[in-house]
Amino acid sequence: MRIIRSIKKMSELSLRIRTKGKSTGFVPTMGALHQGHLRLIRQARKENKVVVVSVFVNPTQFGRGEDFKKYPRDLKRDARLCIKEGVDMIFYPSAKEMYPNNYRTYITVEELSDVLCGKFRPGHFKGVATVVAKLFNIVQPDIAYFGQKDAQQAIIIKKMVEDLNMPVRIKVMPTLRENNGLALSSRNAYLNKEERKQAHTLYQALNLARHLIRQGNINSSDIARKMRQLIAKKKSARIQYVSIVNLKNLKPTDKIKDRVLIALAVFIGKTRMIDNIIVNPKLYG
Repeated sequence: MRIIRSIKKMSELSLRIRTKGKSTGFVPTMGALHQGHLRLIRQARKENKVVVVSVFVNPTQFGRGEDFKKYPRDLKRDARLCIKEGVDMIFYPSAKEMYPNNYRTYITVEELSDVLCGKFRPGHFKGVATVVAKLFNIVQPDIAYFGQKDAQQAIIIKKMVEDLNMPVRIKVMPTLRENNGLALSSRNAYLNKEERKQAHTLYQALNLARHLIRQGNINSSDIARKMRQLIAKKKSARIQYVSIVNLKNLKPTDKIKDRVLIALAVFIGKTRMIDNIIVNPKLYG
């Protein structure tokens, strides 16, 4: 396995791979790899001749007061995991090279970027879309793999690829969870033992919503209210949002008649946690 630090070198290797007709599977990450990332890598390994993983903590998607400086970084550990999973290359650029002093270009996917998490993290998805576009241009993958846990991000990336005619297929893999339902995330490392126990209330609330829909309740505001009541029972929990939205345009829906994204963001202690599920009421009719 090779660790590539130069954009120029990565671009040259990408061109060489494409010239040889080999397919490239790409898993963009910010490092601190966990089993959720590894499942994406395994899927990429199954479906492609070459697998590239990027490790880049992207400064443009962190807002003021967020955890950019303390975000976990351990390239040696990440590299060991990648070697074990048969990754061919890690792309590990510096922020200085990705965003030189004269950098001026950013991508915004309108409407989808200023709701849900975007409402509370202004500029976040502009940073995400921009860095992913740059990585796609550099790595030139055939398929890029993302996790369902970051559902809004995946929807935005799909729309960007569609609108800008990017020749890459986006594959979204199901959220990987711990035994108690807690979605795997690099930020789980910030939780202490008690907070980790309480964090599973996010998945409990999502399952409550699924159960209510199965029982015939299609009133979004009523379902969201009951989810909030459940979460509020945990002392360390502070709700940022609980939303039920159209899966395609992320607009709120009053009555659940088609597939919806049920998403939430909750602070457990000082750690901001997100999770979501997709529910189709027609399956329970």
